[in-house]
Amino acid sequence: MLDISEHANTLQEGITMENRFGKYIKAKRKEKGINLRKFAELIDKMAPAYLSDIEKGNRYPPDRDKIAKMAEVLGLDANETAELYDLAAFDRASVEKEKSSAVASDLPEYIMSNDKLRVALRMARDSNAGDDDWIKVIEMLEGKGSESE
Repeated sequence: MLDISEHANTLQEGITMENRFGKYIKAKRKEKGINLRKFAELIDKMAPAYLSDIEKGNRYPPDRDKIAKMAEVLGLDANETAELYDLAAFDRASVEKEKSSAVASDLPEYIMSNDKLRVALRMARDSNAGDDDWIKVIEMLEGKGSESE
């Protein structure tokens, strides 16, 4: 099960602001002992030069499907995969200099397909919900997940 609170803490303590996605991918790839060429080949034949540019921060992080494939090839768990999506969104936003574009690519479809979620997010925004409020929501959801197991 995805431990959101652990994931949120990891991001706050995380890697430096610029090129977090590329540094994360490179670190995980090296941790798994996969060279750049082999990793590029395993990700639906991505060009090694393109992947190298991503790791160096010279290109945007790839699209959702490529990120999912990277996570699969690297054997990332749910928390690491969520972090990967978030790092990609943060890197895109830092280049665009706009936080409002920082939505991880695994979330928009879910958000837009759930009316109540959109209402809840707007209510949270309008009431200035803070970390303490979100921790309560996370704890409630974690409790719900353990009840169903």
